[in-house]
Amino acid sequence: MSDVSLLTPGRINGFETGNRIVMAPMTRSRADAGAAPSDMAIEYYTQRVTAGLIITEGTAPSAAGLGYARTPSIHTPKQIAAWKRIAEAVHAKGGRIFLQIMHVGRIGHPANRPIEDRVLAPSAIRAAGQIWTDKLGLQGFETPRALGLSEIPGVIAQYAQATRNALSAKFDGVELHSASGYLPMQFLSTGSNHRTDAYGGTLQNRLRFVIEVLEAMIHAAGSASRIGIKISPGMPFNDIQDDNPLETYTALTKALSTMKLAYLHVLRTAPIPDIHEILRPLYDGVFVAGGGFTRESGDALLYSGGADFIVFGKLFTSNPDLPKRFETGVPLTDPDPSTFYTPGPRGYIDFPAA
Repeated sequence: MSDVSLLTPGRINGFETGNRIVMAPMTRSRADAGAAPSDMAIEYYTQRVTAGLIITEGTAPSAAGLGYARTPSIHTPKQIAAWKRIAEAVHAKGGRIFLQIMHVGRIGHPANRPIEDRVLAPSAIRAAGQIWTDKLGLQGFETPRALGLSEIPGVIAQYAQATRNALSAKFDGVELHSASGYLPMQFLSTGSNHRTDAYGGTLQNRLRFVIEVLEAMIHAAGSASRIGIKISPGMPFNDIQDDNPLETYTALTKALSTMKLAYLHVLRTAPIPDIHEILRPLYDGVFVAGGGFTRESGDALLYSGGADFIVFGKLFTSNPDLPKRFETGVPLTDPDPSTFYTPGPRGYIDFPAA
């Protein structure tokens, strides 16, 4: 047991945080036609600057990594410059911010992409489900093109370059999105990875892509302390399936524990509700827990030593001053799911502070 709570200062990546509250990476679909964050995003992130750490919305490392409508990237000078304005604005108000790097893999549609090449994945296995496109409305996912063995180093290099771009844009660090059924999780999972080469088949081969991406990102950053990773063991979102997620993620967590990363961000999902209790003892480092926490349950997990930081997502959409509301007891404003992904300021930057 400890005396740590959500409002206790913390430490991550060598810097102090004002509290143990992390703003979750959340897709908000407000990027411009060139996949750069809009000027509204400056206000959006600075409104939430009292979080101990902000993790940005998922950001593609390349044009090939895009898949959703109106989501950002960080591979062109314009995109890098737009992100730099955001990071500098957050720092000017005393905040800390990591950029989340997200390659969607097979979760995309041509109508949302600036390139003609098909979406990419470990294997040519189509995900069940649909995706929104502004041009055509809801569309089914397309069958991806399986990455050739010789192409994989190039994809890994895109993650490394995105890391360099983010740090040149003055972010405090970057988070690898290895959750929610996107490309790294597609390599990890038996249902989406049917490869028979060095990146598929055995458990160690399925872990290889994620480990090599992290190693490339660490080399690009010059320090593992500037790199975090998000995982969501057992999460079925985006039609991702794994025969034995506990085996996969206990092995991955043990491997990550030796890398001295900034943190491990673990999203708790319904299939494995006790995943934090399972993985926490296996990880030697900063452990960040997410998944439907309240003020009370977040404090309880911190108090028990079950995590070092707690992630809040939806509550931050409608309560930009969430840490202050926790501190003062001001009632929380309910989120408005109808505006999570709609363009424009409504539901994005128009929720007032208390």
